[in-house]
Amino acid sequence: MKKYKNLASPLEGVDFQKIRYANCWEDAEVLLKGLKLGPGSNILSIGSAGDNSFSLLTTHPSKVVVVDISAVQLYLIELKREAIRMLDRSTFLGFMGFLPIDASKRVEIFRRIRGGISPKGRVYWDAQVEIIRRGIAHQGKFERYFQLFAGKVLPLIHSRQKVTQLLEQKSEKAQENFYETHWNSWRWRNFFKAFFSKYLLGRLGRDKQFLKEVEVRVPDFILTQSHKHLSSTMAQNNYILNYALTSDFQGNYPHYLEKTAYSVIKEQLDKLILVHGYAEKALETYGPFDAFNLSNIFEYLDVSSFQRLSYSLYQGGNPHARYAYWNLMVDRIMSNHMDTLDREETDSKLKDRGFFYKQFIIEQKK
Repeated sequence: MKKYKNLASPLEGVDFQKIRYANCWEDAEVLLKGLKLGPGSNILSIGSAGDNSFSLLTTHPSKVVVVDISAVQLYLIELKREAIRMLDRSTFLGFMGFLPIDASKRVEIFRRIRGGISPKGRVYWDAQVEIIRRGIAHQGKFERYFQLFAGKVLPLIHSRQKVTQLLEQKSEKAQENFYETHWNSWRWRNFFKAFFSKYLLGRLGRDKQFLKEVEVRVPDFILTQSHKHLSSTMAQNNYILNYALTSDFQGNYPHYLEKTAYSVIKEQLDKLILVHGYAEKALETYGPFDAFNLSNIFEYLDVSSFQRLSYSLYQGGNPHARYAYWNLMVDRIMSNHMDTLDREETDSKLKDRGFFYKQFIIEQKK
């Protein structure tokens, strides 16, 4: 069995005692199309909020090993897993906060499903009754950052009617014209850049340690990415953008909550394995793997740590293993320093709803 050197965490000092992400803000449909998974695959997936790991179950894998250094994020995934196991889709949507129901009903549902959660998970969630009452899908740090923008900042720029008009169905040309004529004002640009500054994003949205390797001007970068998306039809029927602008999913849900996907996932839940720790721990215990969902974890690493982790992940892959990940504001590409990996050209038809990401990367072992 291969031995993998565990990296010292560049995120030491980050507070992992609270939910950072109640939802995954990376597009699962792009991930599934990029990985091209067949039945029986062994998959390693970064946990976060678990949504994309659940989506990977729709490919009928042998196993999906979900790893995260945050125990709290794994408690969240545990809770979602048990809720999916025991609840129909409509009840799940209400329990999590995607649909409105009485707050006391959410607590009743939790008490009904809590027995299937690990003892540590139960201790955590028993102390989080207020979060459950409010709807867990809205209670992560990053979700509250979006809520602050949609509820306090955006009304100073555009009316609710104008937000609705931006998101409604229209042609590509009409979308571009509306954005340039009615949306892209000096007030929009200035307020947007102030709110999405590196300081506020690190303090209110993510964590300053997550941005340590970022060298670009953060507000200018995010504004540019938003411009490309909001001026195209990609802005329509997009749950990520809906939430950023309205604090609501408006009936546009992540892939794992689509009716067909939810039914398949419910049947595949026993293939989900949760691992608390670093990716290397999962590699040593459950590898090798055929596919990797790496989220955007490379963003947080300095170059030498990134290269060491890349090598460990390469070692942990079966022949022709595929690696999928995102770059946000830090360029980290495995094949740039490993000539035993081929980077694939991303299909131009893949429309990533995660509008803030710079690039989605797929690589494969030669």
